[in-house]
Amino acid sequence: MAGKIKKIAVFTSGGDSPGMNAAIRSVVRTCAYLKVECLAIYRGYQGMIEGDFVPMDARSVNNIINKGGTILKSARCDEFRTKEGRQKAYDQLVAADVDAFVVIGGDGSFRGAQIFNEEFGFPVMGIPGTIDNDIFGTRFTLGFDTALNTVVDAIDKIRDTASSHNRLFFVEVMGRDVGHIALNAGVGAGAEEVLIPELDLGLERLLESLKRSKKSGKSSSIVVVAEGDKTGKNVFELKEYVESHLPIYDVRVSVLGHMQRGGSPSCFDRVLASRMGVKAVETLLEGKSNLMVGIIDNEIVLTPISEAIKGHTKIDHELIRVSDIMTT
Repeated sequence: MAGKIKKIAVFTSGGDSPGMNAAIRSVVRTCAYLKVECLAIYRGYQGMIEGDFVPMDARSVNNIINKGGTILKSARCDEFRTKEGRQKAYDQLVAADVDAFVVIGGDGSFRGAQIFNEEFGFPVMGIPGTIDNDIFGTRFTLGFDTALNTVVDAIDKIRDTASSHNRLFFVEVMGRDVGHIALNAGVGAGAEEVLIPELDLGLERLLESLKRSKKSGKSSSIVVVAEGDKTGKNVFELKEYVESHLPIYDVRVSVLGHMQRGGSPSCFDRVLASRMGVKAVETLLEGKSNLMVGIIDNEIVLTPISEAIKGHTKIDHELIRVSDIMTT
């Protein structure tokens, strides 16, 4: 395929994350720099099936590096899960003379790209864009750093109220299957306890931790809870449980929700997106395909998409140890 790729498409898929626009910009401008045509696909795989394509040049991506979300929009697409849907998408790409595509998204988006590559031999590259940081083959995914800063900033504000009213706050953050946001933000914001899916601390430990905090003289506390925490209770049930067992606490709940996905990307995410976009285009032009761009030890690396979606990220147990020490 080396030397044969003359037009590359780029699109975003799945949940949005800060840094996606910076990655789009990087792909488009790298194509312009290397004299390759670039096409944007709106609304992910749905737009691919419907032929929602727009040519892009270097000026098309002016002033988007600082914007959150994705200018190309994103959509779920059940039709792409079918062979017939993927055939429609392939026919649209062929009709538009597209030779390869770069997908910016998470594991579901990568699964679609892998199946598409297997069925049609179509060159694909993946850039990991998800705030959960749950993609194997990269130390950081686009949006994770920005989401952490958003969460820490929110917790800092909540702590002001908690201190003023001597309250205990349960702050729920995103992380259905992984606790990277909760653990890192909990340490960064000085939370008294962190509850994550990877480690079932149990309700008794939570009560003991809160009792210790009270005995040590703390008049307010913050507990960060990942939405997928395995204590067996959601954040509102946790509130009721603690109130029933430790009535000395005035408990409140704050669910941060989708605000974690929004906002202007951090400098780290902008730089990372720029590096990943360049590598994605250059790798396709080298004749390589079905790979995901990642970063490990500050080096841009390539991982087969099949490994990226099958592998599992591991929680940082050293950071768990640090968290335990900090909460004493």
